[in-house]
Amino acid sequence: MQTEIIEALKGAGLQVTAQRLSIYKTLVNSPHAMADEILEKVKAEIGSISKQAVYDTLNVMSEKGLIRKIQPAGSAARYEHRLDNHHHLVCRKCNATHDIDCAVGKAPCLEAEKDHGFKIDEAEVIYWGLCPSCQKLQ
Repeated sequence: MQTEIIEALKGAGLQVTAQRLSIYKTLVNSPHAMADEILEKVKAEIGSISKQAVYDTLNVMSEKGLIRKIQPAGSAARYEHRLDNHHHLVCRKCNATHDIDCAVGKAPCLEAEKDHGFKIDEAEVIYWGLCPSCQKLQ
């Protein structure tokens, strides 16, 4: 996996650093993590890293298309390494987030009734509900 991450960083024109490697590995192991969660996991792995360095790295990796930033309504931004067109399921109580494959067919998954002249290449769908753990608490 490390070799693939190194090649992806180089392919995006980014310098390979221990911080970037650790942040990407964290996203592979903890999809939908928030920046503060990533910060704590990276600190545990490599030692010292600033909050600003994590935010800067997440932003540049998002801009370069290496990771994806999602921000469900009312939630802090979350980051994932899965880049294919997919959707999310979010618990209304605990914010547990899971990937869901496309609802129908290939991208953009859903056809807009009226596209207003747009060439649609992605549909972002978030399914909301209660996860099994939160259902048990009701």
